[in-house]
Amino acid sequence: MVLEAVGLAKRYPGSARDTVSQISFSIGSGETLGLLGESGSGKSTVGQMVAGILRPTAGRLFFQGEELSFPFRGEARRGIQILFQHPEVSFNPRLRLWDSIKEPYRFRRIPCQEDALVEFLAQFGIYREHLGRYPRELSGGELQRLALARVMLMQPKLVVLDEPTSMLDVISQAQVVHLLEEIQKQEGVSYLFISHDPILCRRFCSRILELCGE
Repeated sequence: MVLEAVGLAKRYPGSARDTVSQISFSIGSGETLGLLGESGSGKSTVGQMVAGILRPTAGRLFFQGEELSFPFRGEARRGIQILFQHPEVSFNPRLRLWDSIKEPYRFRRIPCQEDALVEFLAQFGIYREHLGRYPRELSGGELQRLALARVMLMQPKLVVLDEPTSMLDVISQAQVVHLLEEIQKQEGVSYLFISHDPILCRRFCSRILELCGE
């Protein structure tokens, strides 16, 4: 078991009720769990708690059998990553993409071999000429593929996919989904796939957990 959530709940300050209430689930190695729900159902809140961005109000999280505490540290901080709906939020708009893509190397304290990095990025349809640009100079599909590549440079065990294709055109959506499937086949990574699209969830996910909003 890669991840287990037990009784997760989240209530924001000033709110009269929980945004997420007593949700429990597990994700196995190499599995994709779909978290399906409409806007306001709390699905992105769940994803951000799993990724360590939000502190749960109640409940427990276990990663590879070890209970997590907030903020995440050590193996969990590297091993659980998130890919956002809006790829532009993943990059500093003031930095050229060369600088942003090297951040995983700095985090892991390993040297960056640029030729090997360029070869790795080619698998995602990103090439050396893209990396001298700023985020605003790439299309949404290019930027999301680069964001996915940076996530995978962390060598995660679990990736939270928060509506990763909803802001993309149809061709870019298909490219990202195909990449995700290929990565899972090769690396055995697990996914928590957050979506409002039941057809996409049924096509992509091993199991589906549906959240109902108020």
